[in-house]
Amino acid sequence: MPQPPLQTARLDLVPLADEHLELEVELDSDPDVLRYLWGRARTRDEVERNHVQRRRRAEVVDGLGMWVGFLRTVERAPEDRFVGLWMLTPPHGPSQDRVTGEADLGYRILRRHWRQGFASEGSRELLRHGFEVVGLSRIFAQTMAVNAGSRATMTSIGMQFARAFHEHHDDPVPGSEQGEVEYELRREDWELR
Repeated sequence: MPQPPLQTARLDLVPLADEHLELEVELDSDPDVLRYLWGRARTRDEVERNHVQRRRRAEVVDGLGMWVGFLRTVERAPEDRFVGLWMLTPPHGPSQDRVTGEADLGYRILRRHWRQGFASEGSRELLRHGFEVVGLSRIFAQTMAVNAGSRATMTSIGMQFARAFHEHHDDPVPGSEQGEVEYELRREDWELR
């Protein structure tokens, strides 16, 4: 099963492709967007290397990968419709056990689209896709403990706090000393909703 395009009421979620590189550069050039990930904007070279890694994650498990989100309105040019990047990938981080049937949920939204519900909307569709189409048993999301916005999004889509943990950072960002948190949603809980 290839990674499919997905839709919500307001978003078209398109599998990440090479044609989206410039949009990734735009997203990762905002230090506020990356505040809780790297603490700074990424260089073009860093984005290009990350793009290759992101594309490879779509090759590990059928149906999983990264999606680029666009507003569904057709009155705007494609570059004006770009909202952000969503991921539903096999576990790959240093504090993520490689468990079959599990996936890591993530999202990054352009600042001009913050606080409009897009992170939750796209994430709900990825949860649906992960449980109903891919057949996952558990989906989790991780962020820094101080990232109140992302934690609120995780809660709003039905995820529950699973654990707190500390990770080693070669280049720690402000707030990393307070650690990370993981939220989760299990298939049986999704089905009860």
